[in-house]
Amino acid sequence: MSELHVVFGAGPVGRSVMEELVRKEKPVRVVSRSGRMHEVPLGVELVAADLYDAAAVRKVAQGAAVAYQCAQPNYWEWPEKFPPLQAAVIEGLADGGARLVIAENLYMYGDTDGQPLTEELPYRAHTRKGKVRAAMAEAALTAHRAGKVKVAIGRASDFFGPWALGSSHGERVFYPALAGKAASFPGKLDIPHTATYISDFGRALVLLGERDEALGQVWHIPNDRPQITQRQFAALIFEEVGLPPKVSGMGKLMLRLGGLFIPAAREMVEMAYEFEKPFVVDSSKVEQAFGMKATPIQEAIKATVTWYREHPQLNGS
Repeated sequence: MSELHVVFGAGPVGRSVMEELVRKEKPVRVVSRSGRMHEVPLGVELVAADLYDAAAVRKVAQGAAVAYQCAQPNYWEWPEKFPPLQAAVIEGLADGGARLVIAENLYMYGDTDGQPLTEELPYRAHTRKGKVRAAMAEAALTAHRAGKVKVAIGRASDFFGPWALGSSHGERVFYPALAGKAASFPGKLDIPHTATYISDFGRALVLLGERDEALGQVWHIPNDRPQITQRQFAALIFEEVGLPPKVSGMGKLMLRLGGLFIPAAREMVEMAYEFEKPFVVDSSKVEQAFGMKATPIQEAIKATVTWYREHPQLNGS
C-alpha cells in the first residue's frame, strides 16, 4: 500500500495532521481550494482542488493510503455547504483503497445537561449545526458499513494551540493575555469545559489512520485535565506569560451584539449551551485502546504562548 497521505483542508486541524505526518516522515499532500498555506514544511506538496467535485477528489487522492477530511466551509455556511462537501469527499474516495479519517467536533450530542460526553451517547442535537454534524457522521458510518470507504472518526472539543486563531480558546484569549489584557471566553468562567490541544488532535487522527481496529468507530481525542474551567485555563496562560490573570466572559447578549457585524459570532449563539453547563469530554476509549495520552496542559499552553509570541502579525484585534 502507498504511503502517501492526503490531507483535505489547510486550516488549523489539517495543519496539525500535516505536522504529525511530517514528524513521522510520511509523504504528505495538502489539498485546499487555494492550494496555499503559510510556513509549509519542506517536502509537503500543496494542491489546489475543488473538494465539492468528487472527480477532483478522486484525482488528488489517487494512490493514497489514508485521506484526512479536515476541510470545512465558513462556520455560517455549514447547513448549506458542509454536507455536500463531505459527500463529495466520500464519493471521490469510494472503492479507491484509501482509508478516510474524519475530524469532527461534538455538536451532534446536543445538550447533555452536564453529563460527560462519551462515544456511546445518542445524537440529540437541537441546533442547526449540531443536526448537520449528526447527519454527516451517520452518512460517513453508513458508507463504511456499506463497504464504500473505510472510515474512522475523531472528535475533539474546543481546541487551542498554534494556528487555532478562530477557536473559542484562540486569538481572543492568547493575544490579550500577552498584552496584559483580559482573556475573553464565551459563557461562564467557573464551570468545567474540556479543551483539546490541537497537536493532540492531529496526532490522534494520524493514529486512527494507522490502526485497523479504529475503523468503523468514533473516538474522542485525549484531553489533559478535562475538568478544567475556563478561568483555570486562563490562569495557566497568565502564569506562563508572567502577568496577573485577567479574564472576562461573553454571554449570549454580547454574542448577539457581535453577530450584528460578525457572522461567526452570530452562529455561536445557538452553541452557547456548551458554555453554560459542565462540558466534559471522556476520552478513555482511545486511551485504553491505543495507549494515547494527551500532552500535559501546561506544556501545551507553553508551546501555544510561544507560537502566539512569534506570530504577532496575525493579531486581528
